[in-house]
Amino acid sequence: MRLYTLSKRHFVLVFVVFFICFGLTVFVGIRGPKVIQTSAANFSLNNSKKLKPIQIRSNPLSTYNQQLWLTCVVELEQSKETSIQTSFPMTVKVNGVAQDGTMMYIHNKIHNRTRTLTCAGKCAEIIVAHLGYLNYTQYTVTVGFEHLTLPIKELNFTWKTYDPAFSQLEIWFRFVFVVLTFVVTCLFAHSLRKFSMRDWGIEQKWMSVLLPLLLLYNDPFFPLSFLVNSWFPGMLDDLFQSVFLCALLLFWLCVYHGIRVQGERKCLTFYLPKFFIVGLLWLASVTLGIWQTVNELHDPMYQYRVDTGNFQGMKIFFMVVAAVYILYLLFLIVRACSELRNMPYVDLRLKFLTALTFVVLVISIVILYLRFGAQVLQDNFVAELSAHYQNYILFIGDQGMEFLSFYGLLNFYLYTLAFVYSPSKNALYESQLKDNPAFSMLNDSDDDVIYGSDYEEMPLQNGQAIRAKYKEESDSD
Repeated sequence: MRLYTLSKRHFVLVFVVFFICFGLTVFVGIRGPKVIQTSAANFSLNNSKKLKPIQIRSNPLSTYNQQLWLTCVVELEQSKETSIQTSFPMTVKVNGVAQDGTMMYIHNKIHNRTRTLTCAGKCAEIIVAHLGYLNYTQYTVTVGFEHLTLPIKELNFTWKTYDPAFSQLEIWFRFVFVVLTFVVTCLFAHSLRKFSMRDWGIEQKWMSVLLPLLLLYNDPFFPLSFLVNSWFPGMLDDLFQSVFLCALLLFWLCVYHGIRVQGERKCLTFYLPKFFIVGLLWLASVTLGIWQTVNELHDPMYQYRVDTGNFQGMKIFFMVVAAVYILYLLFLIVRACSELRNMPYVDLRLKFLTALTFVVLVISIVILYLRFGAQVLQDNFVAELSAHYQNYILFIGDQGMEFLSFYGLLNFYLYTLAFVYSPSKNALYESQLKDNPAFSMLNDSDDDVIYGSDYEEMPLQNGQAIRAKYKEESDSD
């Protein structure tokens, strides 16, 4: 691996380049357009006790708007100190407006759902309807509030869609990473072509899996969502992202465990428990995502938080499995570091992977904090399962820094690992001695194994020391 030939200066340079590349994505997100564009329509009700159905027409839309939300904020005729929480039935009917101005029924029926109005000084926003993809250039929504007898001062309806400028930026952003990932994948595969798979380290085997999955994570089919009026491109994007993120979780488990048990990776005892834990996380996210999409196709008012009776049970299940994963990963990390910290080369692999992964996790936590600290609109539970901002999280009037930075973070993380784990110029020698800790003490005497040797304490100087010793021993033989 190239990892063995890097000096301290090279390691510092690797991290500096990583932070510079990541900083560029953050800069693009800050300087880029806002994610959301909104248009509001206010209605004065003149203290009406019974609300009549209200018809609201959206602005002209294009495929670059991607999705459409309609939200409502109720203003009551009361003092701000009063707290109210009441449930009421709300009806919604969605019509599409064709180019010739004719009305087309999206759903040939009136949808009825129970919503909860919560007011504590100011009433919380209510999600009226959500359309996951746009078939028409304009929509009209007829909203009816039945049996809501509270004295209402005003209703503030707001349309929310993706900003077309952000959609265009996202297309180019994804395209650049698709091209970069393809090039990195080809270069990494080309560097390993001379070696048999039995000579690959476990990190190299996993990189050969993660890089193609990263290509799918960047979604080369993403432009189809702007060319085809269908839910399928969005579903495909969600599937690719969930597969990659779960594969990354599985990679961490397998590497921290596999680096310690060379040659003992049996399918039943090594891989099965890891696939089971990560598989449960993947199954929960994909199932809920598919269920959300299918229900929204028939009912634009459908929401997990409000309309799924087992939502809390599924949330608790996911949190329990996630906690088990975290504890298992910490156990593997602690045990690997305690057992292999004095092993030549293996401890270097552990230190580098742990350091880079720790940096990535810290940045991810900061991004998640920014996400939850900002005012966000979450239309289903899958929004909580990953940092996927495209379909499941809607930033209200904010810039796309969180989305672009997290996207770039994962890509540059994999690029850095691919560079470090690619074979070096002396990879033939390293594949026989360095990658396997069983060979790390092959030429040591019994005294060296028990008490250590002066040679083991020599600093690595681009791999020159070990090769010089190996050459001297060969000449003496």
